[in-house]
Amino acid sequence: MDQLTISTKSKTYPMYIGTDILGQLPQVIKDTCQSVSKVLVISDEAVADIYLEKVISILHQQYDKPLSFIIPAGESAKSFDMYYQCQTYALEQGLDRSSVILALGGGVVGDLAGFVAATFMRGIPFIQIPTTLLAHDSAVGGKVAINHELGKNMIGAFHQPNAVLYDIDLMKSLPKIELRSGFAEVIKHGLIWDPDFYNWLTEEITSLDDLQGEKLQYAVLKGVSVKAKVVSEDEQEKGLRAILNFGHTLGHAIEAESGYGKITHGDGVAIGMIFALKVSENIYKIDLSSEQIKEWFSLFGFPTSIPQELDKTKLLERMKHDKKATSGKVKMVLLKNIGETVIQDIDDDKLLFYLNEFR
Repeated sequence: MDQLTISTKSKTYPMYIGTDILGQLPQVIKDTCQSVSKVLVISDEAVADIYLEKVISILHQQYDKPLSFIIPAGESAKSFDMYYQCQTYALEQGLDRSSVILALGGGVVGDLAGFVAATFMRGIPFIQIPTTLLAHDSAVGGKVAINHELGKNMIGAFHQPNAVLYDIDLMKSLPKIELRSGFAEVIKHGLIWDPDFYNWLTEEITSLDDLQGEKLQYAVLKGVSVKAKVVSEDEQEKGLRAILNFGHTLGHAIEAESGYGKITHGDGVAIGMIFALKVSENIYKIDLSSEQIKEWFSLFGFPTSIPQELDKTKLLERMKHDKKATSGKVKMVLLKNIGETVIQDIDDDKLLFYLNEFR
């Protein structure tokens, strides 16, 4: 088992990564949460069918009546209505400021459960128990949120978990499309921060079947390490942390314009990263081997171009509503080299030109 310490201005907490470590959950709660009154597990239908009974059984070793609330699977669950239902259940079951919420699932569950925890009685502890590769990114850093029809993750807060328990075994049941989605964020961490890690990925991971065992654990560890370093320096995205949005400006726009849940987050980010590489090459007159990277992406089945049915002008408007936009001007995270990022304002007409040229 590997252990990382995530340090931010507001909180320092442990992250455990390994195989067959779920049984340590009661001890993790005991070590990181004081005088726990009640435990509520929030999970989704797909994950709950496989793992919820096991988690509740483990919790019974320490707690008399662990509670659970199941949400629908998919991005559409990050809604005002589902957020309200979770809050209502927590109130009905008598949770108080000494209670703890466990987020058992992927990024959607983590974002929603974390936002519920951040706002229930002005904030109670929560613990992330990721079950997807994508959640290696979202489980660390304390960004919790729900979606609005005008933008992804627009309603949210910064609320760090008390701990993250990442049992690699929980990913064995993950569909390949979701494994691929999470792998996009792993690649992102290499591209923006760690050229050696990126080179390792291109050499060692040439199909989704390679993402298992020691290679998977190493990929998660290195990806989380990058996220932890960035977050430790900039918890609330006032500077450096913005580089974690590489590929997300267009990726989020594609998700929103397609309709949440129609395209996975990772697939949207993959398209966004290829686009950002192309824009970087154009603006800075450099060669980032974008075509070679595009071919590598295609080995995993990533889409590498904007879906034909999406209107480029509407995508531009979505990008202008992104949280990182200022005064209606789009800010994109670009690369000058692998591991060397820059944040660039781009005028509407130029960005629309790039969108129309991108194939």
